[in-house]
Amino acid sequence: MKKQRLVILGGGESGVGTALLGRAKGYDVFVSDKGKIKDNYKEVLMRNEIEWEEGQHTESKILNADVAMKSPGIPDKVALVQMLLKNEIPVLSEIEFASKYTNATLVGITGSNGKTTTASLTHHILKQELNVGLAGNIGDSFAKQVLEDDFENYVLEISSFQLDGIRDFKPRIAVLTNITPDHLDRYDYKFENYVDSKFRIALNQTKEDYFIYDADDEVIVEWLESHDIKSTLLPFSLKKKIENGAYLDNDNIKITIDNNQIIMPTKNLALEGKHNVKNAMAASTVSHLLKIRKQTIRESLENFHGVEHRLEQVLKINKVQYINDSKATNVNATYYALESMDAPTVWIVGGTDKGNDYTELFSFVNEKVKAIVCLGIDNEKLIENFGNMVDVIVETQFMKEAVKIAYKIAEAGDNVLLSPACASFDLFENYEDRGRQFKDAVRNL
Repeated sequence: MKKQRLVILGGGESGVGTALLGRAKGYDVFVSDKGKIKDNYKEVLMRNEIEWEEGQHTESKILNADVAMKSPGIPDKVALVQMLLKNEIPVLSEIEFASKYTNATLVGITGSNGKTTTASLTHHILKQELNVGLAGNIGDSFAKQVLEDDFENYVLEISSFQLDGIRDFKPRIAVLTNITPDHLDRYDYKFENYVDSKFRIALNQTKEDYFIYDADDEVIVEWLESHDIKSTLLPFSLKKKIENGAYLDNDNIKITIDNNQIIMPTKNLALEGKHNVKNAMAASTVSHLLKIRKQTIRESLENFHGVEHRLEQVLKINKVQYINDSKATNVNATYYALESMDAPTVWIVGGTDKGNDYTELFSFVNEKVKAIVCLGIDNEKLIENFGNMVDVIVETQFMKEAVKIAYKIAEAGDNVLLSPACASFDLFENYEDRGRQFKDAVRNL
């Protein structure tokens, strides 16, 4: 019998993980990357005798696929993807492909912001009592973990791009942290297309499954009013009382599921800020559903110290606190960062603009920001929006220089905040590279 052919577009973490799992499951595998494949991934492919190419896509080796997996970074609009679809070859995401080969309980977490913190926090709580992997947009490839570890549970951080490539994927517990405009360049600049994409996380859920969401998010609430989701809804809220789900009652988080209640004081949370109370509610609701002991949940929330590049306190120099929030790749993430600033702030901002609307930041910038350092190739929109609000606005294209400028402006008691509100692809490899360069530059002061 002829082997099924699996073609993988993109030789990064998810691509190589899928290649290994595909090969183990008896597929004839071919990996094609239009750019360069990193040396460590090439070694894995060669060691496992998986055919690959880089710097091109050879159509004759791709359009004969039975199934294709594409990296989340490749848009559906690309001609090659369109040709695959036209030939009725299914184009899946890694999440879809790998989920077919595990019977684990899946927790899928998506949202415009907070998904990495919520996924990391959920994993941190669950691993105290369960055998659990962390994958998706974070950590090692899901496919590779299914092949090598086959955990009994997985926490998956899932982007809208990965959700666009699902067909049958069904998490037992789905979490939607919030929806604000992001990646609109990939969705024909139509917010409703992006919203629909996020809700695909609940597409295949049944009444035995659970959907946890932010009941204070008007976009989510409106969508739920006009669409049907089959799973059991468990909202969380800072503003209203929730009977089944989580809410804030006088600085206590109260979570109720089928009359079983857990209460936690917010003053003990390791992570600060209102948005982190919501992340804690979502993670605790998942943990409560999976029967983690209340004491374990409380202790885990008290000792979890956050995610790299997300409001990460780097150093204090001359009584100035330097904060790395490189993970803020959209306006809403930066909104949370500025909201949590309690001192005059020198704000480093900029990068690849994805169709940003900066108006929601105006009040914080007026109130808290004393100077702006624009770090991007094209800063025109930033200067147009914020030029009149601060006395000092400077442009640079080098992280070292941005940090030096901030160092000169900042006085004792101030904050220097890197919170770009934009993607990083104009000057950096990714947001991690941007965050690391910031931390290095701060340490070199």
